[in-house]
Amino acid sequence: MITARQLAEQLDAELGGNEQFWDEPLERVSALDQATSGSLTFLASRQFLAGLSGSQATVIVLRPDVADQAPATAALIMVPDPYLAYARISHRFSREPKPNGLVHVSATVAGDAVVAEGVSIGPGAVIGSGVHIGAGSDIGAGAVLEAGVRVGSNTRIMANVTLCHGVVMGDDCRVQSGTVIGSDGFGFAPDGERWQRIAQVGTVRIGDRVDIGANVSIDRGAISDTRIEDDVIIDNLVQIAHNVVIGRSTALAGQVGIAGSTTLGAGCTVGGQAGFAGHITVASGSHFTGQAMVTKTLTDPGVYSSGWPAQPSREWRRTVARLRQLEQYEQRLKSLEKALATRPAAPESEDSE
Repeated sequence: MITARQLAEQLDAELGGNEQFWDEPLERVSALDQATSGSLTFLASRQFLAGLSGSQATVIVLRPDVADQAPATAALIMVPDPYLAYARISHRFSREPKPNGLVHVSATVAGDAVVAEGVSIGPGAVIGSGVHIGAGSDIGAGAVLEAGVRVGSNTRIMANVTLCHGVVMGDDCRVQSGTVIGSDGFGFAPDGERWQRIAQVGTVRIGDRVDIGANVSIDRGAISDTRIEDDVIIDNLVQIAHNVVIGRSTALAGQVGIAGSTTLGAGCTVGGQAGFAGHITVASGSHFTGQAMVTKTLTDPGVYSSGWPAQPSREWRRTVARLRQLEQYEQRLKSLEKALATRPAAPESEDSE
């Protein structure tokens, strides 16, 4: 069990509110409007301020400037950024199974694989020839690490992940189930009748503290390597093609697609279903809203959008009809401009005396 006092010490935060609950054991985390006795909750946005006074939580994490609106029945942990504070303490309440440091009897581990101390390998996992796994890492059930894969320390590879031959992954990473890293990139050359496959001779290199969601596909490099730098976070169902480079601390939301040989700079954020053409470079610190379509190199960081927001069907149909007429309107405008340009000038009027 953890208490408000212990959490405040962990966060170096100010403790306030009802002192009776400073040392009360906490059992769970809950949403602000669903919290009950024994719950910890947080208020990160003024959007939900109306629900603060009625919360039944035992402990509330919030900013000092709204503490006077909190219920008198709750202990308060006051911090400048409640959402970040919650992120740091949420792990104290996680129910995720902990690695046990054992190799399951049904796992297959090559004789020349190097498995460091404290590594867990789940049922049915396959560890290929020449694989290196760092101390404290966890390889889930059914995961496959092909020949020559290197995994750093304290990295978690969940069930049924595939790391193809030669993939390199750093320390403190997480890869969710169903993800494939290092599969062949989409490289083919036409010979007039059919497609000639191009051998993909690069690999994938992933830095430290990279978090990769479920069913992500990251292709190996065609010649040079595909690279994911430190502290990148990648949501579910993302496609990253061969030779892509993702800069440090960039975040990709679900269903993003990045075509081959594209480079995203550091600190970018990319909304869901955004797409990037191949062989382009995006400046560090760029931000893309959902369904943005990026077709050319962007040298200036900024916020970019191109997706079409939803609107009532009747309005949308009228808008599409007008768009189809744009070329006609353009031709009419050019004709009018030409006519005006060739029209004789009007005679100047004489000044009246």
